[in-house]
Amino acid sequence: MSNSPAQDRDGTRVVRAGLPEPVKHEPTLPGPVFAAHFHLPGEPTGPYAYGRDENPTWTLLERAIGELEAPGQAGVETLAFGSGMAAISSVLFSQLRAGDAVVLPNDGYQALPLAGQQLEAYGIEVRTAPTGGDAQLELLDGARLLWIESPSNPGLDVCDIRRLVEAAHARGALVAVDNTLATPLGQRPLELGADFAVASGTKQLTGHGDILLGYVAGREGDAMAAVRRWRKIVGAIPGPMEAWLAHRSIATLQLRADRQNATALALAEALSARADVGGLRYPGLPGDPSHKVAAQQMRRFGCVVSFTLPTRARAERFLDALRLVDDATSFGGVRSTAERRGRWGGDAVPEGFIRMSVGAEDPEDLVADVMRALDESAE
Repeated sequence: MSNSPAQDRDGTRVVRAGLPEPVKHEPTLPGPVFAAHFHLPGEPTGPYAYGRDENPTWTLLERAIGELEAPGQAGVETLAFGSGMAAISSVLFSQLRAGDAVVLPNDGYQALPLAGQQLEAYGIEVRTAPTGGDAQLELLDGARLLWIESPSNPGLDVCDIRRLVEAAHARGALVAVDNTLATPLGQRPLELGADFAVASGTKQLTGHGDILLGYVAGREGDAMAAVRRWRKIVGAIPGPMEAWLAHRSIATLQLRADRQNATALALAEALSARADVGGLRYPGLPGDPSHKVAAQQMRRFGCVVSFTLPTRARAERFLDALRLVDDATSFGGVRSTAERRGRWGGDAVPEGFIRMSVGAEDPEDLVADVMRALDESAE
């Protein structure tokens, strides 16, 4: 944690997170440190020896993320990675051994099943269940690790994290929560009892669609030491420029998140009034199936809205008609994006399923553009 005083409000926290103590004539946020090695005479003691292990730019970023995921909590360690999947893999492969069992969501990020296949190849039992309805509860007996993704991507289901954590811990299992969609301003898995908070910093945390990044936050101890060791072995590290850009971008997280969340709710409300839109999901909508649980554990509901149009052709016409929304994958950026998620083939969604990431455009302009595109794409 930094030496700056703890702050209770998100806006103050994000602009101050991870900053070093002020030094006269030095920048408030030092620039990226590009170094494969450091001066190291004598015994190899101290924080920086070789660039695969530690870097001063990572240190500041990791401190900043830790202050967001676990504000005011001592004994929390954060490790930055080169991508979200690097962070996810580090937990899965550092905590599990042949003969162990892991419980994964079957409706999570589409690369998670690829990790599951590799785990099975290493002799690890992989059990899967949907996020909604806390269905993973039924698979916990004898498991070593429970992996939660809430809200799930792309279906936006939510589970009761506290309930699942308590049940998993009672059975001796560790719990990791993918916090990518919520961000630390939406929910804090460690405060809900989880052992690991894991996320892709590529998405809303950094919010500009220009870097790949991941992180793992957890309580200091053997479990996090194993994650650190895995990072060292695999070399799944972020570049200093990416780490610096991420830290710089975090300063605007609260401004971006509040704008994007408010616009996402406005868009979801507008979509709910249309007869040609089905399967609408947004946890912030009072009528959403996940709203009650989400409201108990989330402070913000995210920037992603999902819905289904009647056919693949209609969905593609809709995407073509949009003017303020880019047809692109990923989510969380300041520029709105949308895609027909079924084009990748890895998600169990209808052909007309749309995942839309709401950006920082003026709400009235964005909603109007989406409504117009829906009208123009109608058969």
